[in-house]
Amino acid sequence: MRRGIAASALVASFALAATACGGSDSGDKADGPVTITWWDTSNATNEAPTYQALIKEFEAANKDVKVKYVNVQFDQAQNKFDTAAGSKGAPDVLRSEVGWTPAFAKKGYFLPLDGTEALTDQAKFQPSLIKQAQYEGKTYGVPLVTDTLAFVYNKQLFAKAGIKEAPKTWDDLKKAAATIKDKTGVDGYWGSTASYYAQPFLYGEGTDLVNADAKKLTVASAEAKKGYGTWLSLFDGKGLHKADTTADAYAHIQDAFVNGKVAAIIQGPWELTNFYKGSAFKDKNNLGIATVPAGSAGKAGAPTGGHNLSVYAGSDEAHQKAALKFVNFMTSAKSQTAIALKNSTLPTRDDAYTAEVKADPGIAGYQTVLPAAQPRPALPEYSSLLAPLDTELAKVAAGKESLDKGLSNAEVALAKLVPDFSK
Repeated sequence: MRRGIAASALVASFALAATACGGSDSGDKADGPVTITWWDTSNATNEAPTYQALIKEFEAANKDVKVKYVNVQFDQAQNKFDTAAGSKGAPDVLRSEVGWTPAFAKKGYFLPLDGTEALTDQAKFQPSLIKQAQYEGKTYGVPLVTDTLAFVYNKQLFAKAGIKEAPKTWDDLKKAAATIKDKTGVDGYWGSTASYYAQPFLYGEGTDLVNADAKKLTVASAEAKKGYGTWLSLFDGKGLHKADTTADAYAHIQDAFVNGKVAAIIQGPWELTNFYKGSAFKDKNNLGIATVPAGSAGKAGAPTGGHNLSVYAGSDEAHQKAALKFVNFMTSAKSQTAIALKNSTLPTRDDAYTAEVKADPGIAGYQTVLPAAQPRPALPEYSSLLAPLDTELAKVAAGKESLDKGLSNAEVALAKLVPDFSK
């Protein structure tokens, strides 16, 4: 989902309008190189410089192509691309969150990549990530980076409290949090009210927001209520930090963790670079990474996330050809290795996990939790289902409404987004 809650790039609307040059509106000269536009949604401070350096390498090796780089704030990119593509003015390449693929593919905004230069190395990529880039049997993106949520913790604080391993269940976490509070004086865990971060609690009960195959809403099912009940219980108790429902909650939780003011949180690898900047993790090996605790169904896992590079279907043939070449370069083993080493992100192809890449304890740690990651349903509306939950869960966590009321409201909102689904 997000990977971009932390993104800070601000892009003026006039700049986007000037650079969204898919198709023939690019100003290319007949005898000059083709200029393609890439909308990158990565963190402008920590990640974008690596991508910009790779663009220079690509242009040096491909004199017939120029790349116009635009960093678009992640939480605005989906709507901006949707608007631009609808008016035939979208960028030639988009760094697309995996959850956007079904919706944009259904609208015909993404070019099918099967059999193109972009997917020359398809067999090198992790099969589950290729599958998540597909919609109705066609592939609409090439995996660039992948991620999932993990239970991340401060090894020194855990050791000081006499806790030798990460909790395996949510009940284990409650006990550990209380012990850490007694032994160290800091809270043992601080949870998020954001719906994406609550997904592991649903998976732990063997359910999700919807059952896409059965076309049924499950957000208010008995299993979901149990999962969300566990989520809610982790905001109240010894060593459990109270819920933060402010607009800056993400930053507050992150800051507390990286500076040793809370012992554990749930977070994704997109924050590895920021973890290492904190006082608690000057020694990278102090960062513990484990699969999120299991629910009562004995299941543990978190959403599979990440970003693909997708090509705009509305660009003309010359721009599409250049875009396919660019996507192939950016997702190559060499480029993914460079990205991982500079940005501490997880590659999507096995041959990019070199010994040097795996020497980063953060990457190595997150690689171990990837097998438990759960792909999201190939449902065009799925990425939009989280927004109503964000609103309702914040109210529930703040004590402004009951869990039953919040989930009932969410069910009504979700029913409007997928009107053909039963309750």
